[in-house]
Amino acid sequence: MTVQSSATTPTGIAVSGPATASGGKSSGTLLAALGVVAFSLTFPATSWGLDGFGPWSLVAVRSVLAALIAGGCLLGLRVPLPERRHWFGLAVVAAGVVLGFPLLTTLALQTSTTAHAAVVVGLLPLTTALLSALRIGTRPSRTFWIAALAGAAAVVAFTVQQSGGALTTADAYLFAALLVCAAGYTEGGRLARVMPGWQVIGWALVLCLPLTVPATALALTQEPVHLTAHSVAGLLWVAAGSQFLGLVVWYRGMAAIGVPKASQLQLAQPLLTLVWSVLLLGEHLTVAAPLTAAAVLVCIAVTQRSRG
Repeated sequence: MTVQSSATTPTGIAVSGPATASGGKSSGTLLAALGVVAFSLTFPATSWGLDGFGPWSLVAVRSVLAALIAGGCLLGLRVPLPERRHWFGLAVVAAGVVLGFPLLTTLALQTSTTAHAAVVVGLLPLTTALLSALRIGTRPSRTFWIAALAGAAAVVAFTVQQSGGALTTADAYLFAALLVCAAGYTEGGRLARVMPGWQVIGWALVLCLPLTVPATALALTQEPVHLTAHSVAGLLWVAAGSQFLGLVVWYRGMAAIGVPKASQLQLAQPLLTLVWSVLLLGEHLTVAAPLTAAAVLVCIAVTQRSRG
């Protein structure tokens, strides 16, 4: 029988044996999964937000609100400025996750259903894993890649079938969003290894304020605003839930279990989005959904067990 021991370093950080490492991976998986649940509500919430806001106004206001929440936390806890070497990575996170993905997907959702938009998150895990391999140097196993490709193929086939397979201008927005978001996730996951995940997204949001504040003022004068219960609820969720809290737990989870494995948990996100689309938006869901869900869960299990 093996006895686990633990000690405390002079800095006050607890160091423990394999049991703690295993527990850390379990909690990391749970945190990343909570991030996926938060993200799965983004498209339905955005559709609600578009009931009362224009696309540019919605994106600008959500970014400012999220930055105010993040900035308040950073100031309240007296978090020092990041080191100069981290600012480029934070700029990539800001461009991809704070600005690029929300704007491009919001523009797409003007003419696309949430089911069709789910194609982008079906491909996001594979794209994130690819960029991670290039940027961070990760080398997942062959089993990992086979399972990832199979899961992505299942999700894409399902979501494309749901939308009729037509390629439109909205698809161009979605595929562009896919690339910039994968870059932001990859860089954010790398930074979360050296600084707390909530600070990664917090500083990225604050970094965007010189752009988002004037953009908000301009957009609100150009696009009419009609406040409704749905539009306000949608705005609050995409600002506090998707833009800040979801990314906080997501980056922390990625730091614990690695970018490739965390990204594969997102294979379940399109199916969760479809469920929310039925419950919140009244969209129709076919009987193919549970079959695809089962296939995706098998792929996720394989990727979580495979060794890089």
